[in-house]
Amino acid sequence: MFDNASILVTGGTGSFGRRFISTLLHRYQPRRVIVYSRDELKQYEMAQEFPHDAMRFFLGDVRDGERLKQAMRGVDYVVHAAALKQVPAAEYNPTECIRTNVVGAENVISAAIANDVRKVVALSTDKAASPINLYGATKLLSDKLFVAANNTVGNQATRFAVVRYGNVVGSRGSVVPLFQKMIADGATELPITDPRMTRFWITLQQGVDFVIRAFERMYGGELFVPKIPSARITDLAAAMAPQLPHKVIGIRPGEKLHELMISRDDSLHTLEFADHYVITPSIRFIEHRDYALNNCGEAGRPTDEGFKYASDINDWFLTPDEIRQLSQQNS
Repeated sequence: MFDNASILVTGGTGSFGRRFISTLLHRYQPRRVIVYSRDELKQYEMAQEFPHDAMRFFLGDVRDGERLKQAMRGVDYVVHAAALKQVPAAEYNPTECIRTNVVGAENVISAAIANDVRKVVALSTDKAASPINLYGATKLLSDKLFVAANNTVGNQATRFAVVRYGNVVGSRGSVVPLFQKMIADGATELPITDPRMTRFWITLQQGVDFVIRAFERMYGGELFVPKIPSARITDLAAAMAPQLPHKVIGIRPGEKLHELMISRDDSLHTLEFADHYVITPSIRFIEHRDYALNNCGEAGRPTDEGFKYASDINDWFLTPDEIRQLSQQNS
């Protein structure tokens, strides 16, 4: 799919963008890979890390619609990974979060349509399912915008889909780097927000592979959710430092006790496939699609009414040993 193609990644200097681009250059022969972000230092560092002829770097913010349109000229595929993601920061700076996560999503959609981009996959978050914080609310709005964009284009070929998963192990939003730093600095205890807390577990490479597969599977309008294991925060701490005691510090502003990726209300529109779920559009598109058979020929079936996909009721939990093994593989 990506051979001799031009691919643009918003927020391309982030942890996902770097791994996605590394995978892209390793598996395919793209014509151009465009990193679109606002951090010039990270772009400089990334240019040293990826001295590939296909690499291009555009300084710009997703808030700037005209700059996005310029960057997307001749682009075939777009991954929208740029976002303000820190939950407490969003609670204290709501307008900034809205401008990046909602207005930025609108700008990505408009730029893609204006440049006849083939496919766009936007990254979402578990926090967009029944959101209780501002970050989750903005990402829910973003998800809705990308799904509805498939109607906006009319008969034009551009199509949009969304990928949703929880915190990525080892990313900046994960507790793993914090624990690693504290252990390296000689901590005598690890902070636990709540001993009941659970999280879905996905590695950076698994997230990248799932997004690539979404490009292959999509018709347009789908919200893809991977089937992944859960982990208890206490087991994570035990896996990283079994000798250290835990200190309960309480949940942060806007933080959930458990991750939710598919709510009971969404179950009415959800299809289950072998290794993932698809939340189908609740609105009617001009072009009818049978989402139960995807673009790769994989068949899905409707989930039961009242189905919910949450980290605390998942039937797949990792043990501390499994967490340790997966963490080593991801490092």
